[in-house]
Amino acid sequence: MNGKKVEIVLAPGPNALVMSPDEKGKVAGFWRGFLHGSIAPITFIISLFNHNVHMYEVHNNGGWYNFGYLLGLSVIFGGSRGGAGAAGRAKAVRRDPSQAETEASGMLS
Repeated sequence: MNGKKVEIVLAPGPNALVMSPDEKGKVAGFWRGFLHGSIAPITFIISLFNHNVHMYEVHNNGGWYNFGYLLGLSVIFGGSRGGAGAAGRAKAVRRDPSQAETEASGMLS
């Protein structure tokens, strides 16, 4: 390529609209981020068909909006409890006490 270097960057860049109000004069904070994270799966599907719907509010207050967004996503997708809890539940077998008595009396006879 004639000695020219071409780089492709896939990481997101800085949000120039942080702390700037939207057309209604509002800046999204923690609770708006939590709501947006909670409805993200539905919003994603709608955004495939409607280009006016976006998953993420760019007019936000920064870290608190991001934290709310991630917390909302984790509530929907099970959070950190999902993987470890499922493994623990698979190991724990609950028995009916009456079934245990029936098995024990069958072994004695």
